[in-house]
Amino acid sequence: MIFVVLGTHELPFKRLLTKMEQLRQSETITEEVVVQAGHTEFASEHMKMIPFMSFEKMNELYDRARVIVAHGGTGSIITGVKKNKPVIAVPRLAEFGEHNDNHQLEIVEQFRETGHIIGIDSPEKLDQALQQAETFRPVPFQSGRDQIMQLIEDFIDHS
Repeated sequence: MIFVVLGTHELPFKRLLTKMEQLRQSETITEEVVVQAGHTEFASEHMKMIPFMSFEKMNELYDRARVIVAHGGTGSIITGVKKNKPVIAVPRLAEFGEHNDNHQLEIVEQFRETGHIIGIDSPEKLDQALQQAETFRPVPFQSGRDQIMQLIEDFIDHS
């Protein structure tokens, strides 16, 4: 199963869903596709569309998925990476009315450079990214939380 995660941003991300629909229609993708669509309204005969769901349901779908296809939101990406899943991330872009600015480009690029995800800049590259996901093994995610907490504690102790 492929789990597509669009997050909760109020602007639509139809470019990604249009490409997923084309790949299902052409049978390039033959497995089940479940979409957490958020505020993106999209009618599909080939994908199961769910606007919003509980944390438990999201967690279950992340666990079941063979591949995660996510918008460039940090939470959506990190959830898949922490579960050691192949994550394909596609940034929402301001020029298409998908976000207020292009910060998701930077997020996707950073996670791609560190080997955590397959990052692409356009849904048009999705079929190649899905092929790459067959053998992609993400670099395990390590949070910097403990180091940040230690820095704060040291600062407080020495102030």
